[in-house]
Amino acid sequence: MGARSLLLVLCLAGAVSFGVRAEQAGRPNRAELEHDLEIVPPGADARRTDLATALQSLGIPSVSLALIDGGRLAWARAYGAGASAGTLYQAASLSKLVAAVAALRLVQDRRLDLDADVNRELRSWKVPDAEPARGHPVTLRGLLSMTGGVGVPGFLGYEPGTLIPDLGQILDGRPPATSPPIRVTYVPGSRYLYSGGGYELVQALIQDATGRPFEDAVRELVLAPAGMGDSTFAQPLPERLAAHAARGHRADGSELAGGWRVMPELAAGGLWSTPADLARLLVEIGRAYRGEGSALLEPGTARAMLTPQNDSPYGLGSAVTGSGRDLVLMKRGQNIGYQAYLLLFPAAGQGLVVMTGSDNGTTLAEGLVRRAAVAYGWPPLGPLSD
Repeated sequence: MGARSLLLVLCLAGAVSFGVRAEQAGRPNRAELEHDLEIVPPGADARRTDLATALQSLGIPSVSLALIDGGRLAWARAYGAGASAGTLYQAASLSKLVAAVAALRLVQDRRLDLDADVNRELRSWKVPDAEPARGHPVTLRGLLSMTGGVGVPGFLGYEPGTLIPDLGQILDGRPPATSPPIRVTYVPGSRYLYSGGGYELVQALIQDATGRPFEDAVRELVLAPAGMGDSTFAQPLPERLAAHAARGHRADGSELAGGWRVMPELAAGGLWSTPADLARLLVEIGRAYRGEGSALLEPGTARAMLTPQNDSPYGLGSAVTGSGRDLVLMKRGQNIGYQAYLLLFPAAGQGLVVMTGSDNGTTLAEGLVRRAAVAYGWPPLGPLSD
């Protein structure tokens, strides 16, 4: 066994966790996720393995998990070299769920309208005229549900130390932005098309509605009331937090130059967070959905959020499928060097958040989610969606 492999096994054995009531009560047992995983690497056959071997074979330095059970955060734990439950990871597109909750809080406060033409509410920038949008305005409902008519699926980020575009440059695709301009490319409301660009319009709407930078507005609207004290939309990541951040890694196991990419596209993919913090957000969504009282959302808002919109697989901020106790919220996150997944059964109060600093993270996350479904008696779980 090489030095790295030995270190990984030792770190797995001594992985850091923090106390929660359900864990202390002995249920659910976190060790259930450490064995009998079915891993399906791209282009390879499925195989059964344990978590330590999966990390080693996939070249993933660390994985961090948080389990929701009984409608609360049951436990959180990290596995791998140098990782703890407080280690920060790029949340990538899980950021969209946080941005959606912020926007829906503004809808609740009547500072945004789900179904208004966004150009009536945008002050700092306007969606340019486009033939597909004539008679079919771009709306917040469409943007949150990936049916807004807007292109640009995702963003690649910027190496630390290089010029970083502001929101206006991102929206117009002007240097130093390296992504295309965000424009209407099909009839809004007519179909589903995954769009990180649409969430940059959500970012602009939140800033204009609050008169505050997105980072500050979302901290007040979501992060603070949900108890997400380890989460930030600060880009670039401040030095005081960088020491607590997992580095991003390519599929071959090599570390990204500079450790990560700077993601100024905040609503689309700019959150740094932990599984425990994201689980706290999911707990609040579940509480609101069940009518138990939430620090964030009213029951009607949560139910609308978890209802597919415009015949798409998306609700307002995530993919959703099923009904009743089988209803499930799902969201995948993929930035360069980081991959993550979260899932919540809001009626059952069960779910899981998985975060990794690796381009192979999705393979591991899917295996963990499916193992959790069996180990913790989740409702039936179909295909995992974005």
